[in-house]
Amino acid sequence: MNRLADATSPYLLQHADNPVDWWPWCDEAFAEAKRRDVPVLISVGYAACHWCHVMAHESFENEGVAQLMNDDFVCVKVDREERPDVDAVYMTATQAMTGQGGWPMTVFATPDGTPFFCGTYFPRANFVRLLGSVATAWRDQREAVLKQGAAVVEAIGGAQAVGGLTAPLTAELLDAAADQLATEYDETNGGFGGAPKFPPHMNLLFLLRHHQRTGSTRSLEIVRHTCEAMARGGLHDQLAGGFARYSVDGHWTVPHFEKMLYDNALLLRVYTQLWRLTGDRLARRVARDTARFLADELHRAGEGFASALDADTEGVEGLTYVWTPAQLVEVLGEEDGRFAADLFGVTEQGNFEGGTSVLRLARDVDDADPEVRARWQEVVGRLLAARDTRPQPARDDKVVAAWNGLAITAIAEFQQVAALYASPDDEDANLMEGVTIVSDGAMRDAAEHLAAVHVVDGRLRRVSRDKAVGEPAGVLEDYGCVAEAFCALHQLTGEGRWLTLAGQLLDVALARFAAPDGGFYDTADDAERLVTRPADPTDNATPAGRSAMVAALVAYAALTGHARYREAAEAALSTVAPIVARHARFTGYSATVGEALLSGPYEIAVVTDDPVGDPLLATALRHAPPGAVVVAGRADQPGVPLLADRPALGGRPTAYVCRGFVCDRPVTTVDDLVARLG
Repeated sequence: MNRLADATSPYLLQHADNPVDWWPWCDEAFAEAKRRDVPVLISVGYAACHWCHVMAHESFENEGVAQLMNDDFVCVKVDREERPDVDAVYMTATQAMTGQGGWPMTVFATPDGTPFFCGTYFPRANFVRLLGSVATAWRDQREAVLKQGAAVVEAIGGAQAVGGLTAPLTAELLDAAADQLATEYDETNGGFGGAPKFPPHMNLLFLLRHHQRTGSTRSLEIVRHTCEAMARGGLHDQLAGGFARYSVDGHWTVPHFEKMLYDNALLLRVYTQLWRLTGDRLARRVARDTARFLADELHRAGEGFASALDADTEGVEGLTYVWTPAQLVEVLGEEDGRFAADLFGVTEQGNFEGGTSVLRLARDVDDADPEVRARWQEVVGRLLAARDTRPQPARDDKVVAAWNGLAITAIAEFQQVAALYASPDDEDANLMEGVTIVSDGAMRDAAEHLAAVHVVDGRLRRVSRDKAVGEPAGVLEDYGCVAEAFCALHQLTGEGRWLTLAGQLLDVALARFAAPDGGFYDTADDAERLVTRPADPTDNATPAGRSAMVAALVAYAALTGHARYREAAEAALSTVAPIVARHARFTGYSATVGEALLSGPYEIAVVTDDPVGDPLLATALRHAPPGAVVVAGRADQPGVPLLADRPALGGRPTAYVCRGFVCDRPVTTVDDLVARLG
């Protein structure tokens, strides 16, 4: 009997009609395995995963394969986005046993959850042979199986251990991390490493802050080159905005077509900050279009942001997105069709399957004549309208707390920078204004949803769907990302309740997730017990729970003046510092926060009756050092600690600048404020 029909996870619901007798992750499944004296087959994936769909079609939908699974195993299906704690434990086991990991993840475990054989995708014939081999080993070589499982648990327990070396995260370590990234940089194509190539958003955020602190032109050039290469490649949707999960090649041309909320949120921050620091036209456009993608494609009215768009459309990768020259001419006519083919690199040979092409920006048009840019945008609009009539990829519409936190923070930063550069004389001023309006509404909608639905009895829940909260408890990254988002929203709106909510979440995290060495576990002390308690300090596709928590603690301490939160941040960051310089690509968010701590961070309060357009506020935002917090409003505005006891000098707007709880004299002119922030 398949037990997934009542699941809240879209991924589990995709398997509700399989002939496999799937169980969701629950104690009852393991009790059933113990009763039957059979192993547990744990299959982990997510809704937008292409190879998860392939394995499902080849094996889980096949009556014969399902019978083998049902006869010899209790089969458990896990959404890795809904249960990142379960995923983390078994991914560590998979990597320990195979040297690599990924999804779908296939784990065979004892009835107490101890893994003894792990892998990822298996073609049907291989999977059938594996099922038979594991079942035979369980019956005939039980002692060896149990010994193997014990060894795996010991290995993954060591990999996730706390209590290792600690050290302050110094300027020298951060400089070494930047130097290491520079040596690993792909000088030709941008980014780091080869195929498949993932957008290195957290490393780019770090390098931008490193450039601010040190003036390093090398760090800035790495960011600019990588951002341009990603934006002009097929990784970036040239029509609707937003980015795919990764490129299957080393030069950003052909994407794996799934679009994840977390990637787009983090990339929005990168392009927004690059735009803020340089005024770059391409960065401005991509930030705008990514914010529009989040608001138009992933936001769910009255809720938050959905998790992802699928890699496949009707079982075919890229069906929605790819073009031939003939299709361009059909939509645009002969002349504009040729223009579009040249602009987007669409050829008869194609760069994808079957002579089709993924659109990439083959010409530099951001700085072209206004007439060329206008034609380009008109062509984009017509192609997008035609594409919208095609079959569309499915959307995983569950709301993940941590990823919504990342999106809220990114859009809050985008709103601030968009206001800085707003000009009615811009050729696309109306478009930019429209994007800021809809993305602001989506951001506030998501924040209200998290506060009202995901916070239950003072604790965070991980997921919701259709406005109903799910059962999985929030993990550390949820607390960190959501608390950081509420701090960002407090700065943008001046509303004290967001800061209060952030503090409440941080207090829970400090009480429930803290580790003896000053770091954090990824699960609470009263969470479900797994074979190990995960505590991964490294950043991967999203910030590690530890680095997300440190970011939130640093911001909250700066906004409130409460030193104990800063001290907790410094202690947690010291547990990551020993690996930052050696593994910079996997500690990007920790290094990003490290730059903020090294900077101060600055605490900037602008006392004004115009908390939107005051020139002092614009100056503070434009010149804000790494990780600075900025608030604006009336003196002693309720709920805003940085405005307490800070009068307007001589009745004029006044800026107060502090750094690490030490304050300079207040200033009332733009020039003096620039000097304070220099």
